[in-house]
Amino acid sequence: MIIEPSFSEELALDLLKINAVVLRPNDPFTWSSGWHSPIYCDNRLTLRYPKIRKKIAQQFINFIRKEYPNFDVITGTATAGIPHAAWIAEYLDKPMSYVRAKAKAYGLGNQIEGGIQKGESTVVIEDLISTGGSAISVVEALQFIGAEVQCVMSIFTYGFDKSIQRFDKANIPVYTLTDYSTLIGVAKDHKYIDEKDLETLAAWRMKPETWPG
Repeated sequence: MIIEPSFSEELALDLLKINAVVLRPNDPFTWSSGWHSPIYCDNRLTLRYPKIRKKIAQQFINFIRKEYPNFDVITGTATAGIPHAAWIAEYLDKPMSYVRAKAKAYGLGNQIEGGIQKGESTVVIEDLISTGGSAISVVEALQFIGAEVQCVMSIFTYGFDKSIQRFDKANIPVYTLTDYSTLIGVAKDHKYIDEKDLETLAAWRMKPETWPG
């Protein structure tokens, strides 16, 4: 679910301007999963731009205050969700935790770091949702220790059916600042892509795991 449609378009343009999102319909990227893709998103680049990162944090903060005012802890996903979670937790004067992809192989072997305990509720901050697997792993780790995950919030989502099904199955609400459909519309309006590219992008969006076939 898009948190604020007008901000969604504003942020999509910001991401395009700073190359946090790059569209290459005719020269696809290869993701770590092995998928070929005409789009690559690296929201870590927002860290370089104080104005943009402050806008992102403020949108999250406004929504959390309105919809989830009684949470206990802000949780970031490692690694790209951590800085955004930190800014939000600082502004709201709340404890913060973060969840690693897997438990450390040294020291205390922690997977969850920081301040969250059994019985506490948390809002999870993610930078990007593709298939939803990493965010669901974070949710499961938090639930395993007895924490209540109220929702997951992300900067950007591709909106794949697979991720929607995963979050529905886990009964976890998901909110995002902007998404793939919004971004493609903004990219077309601002000439980042041509009209002829839309068919290629739509074909990828329908079957990303097998594109280009």
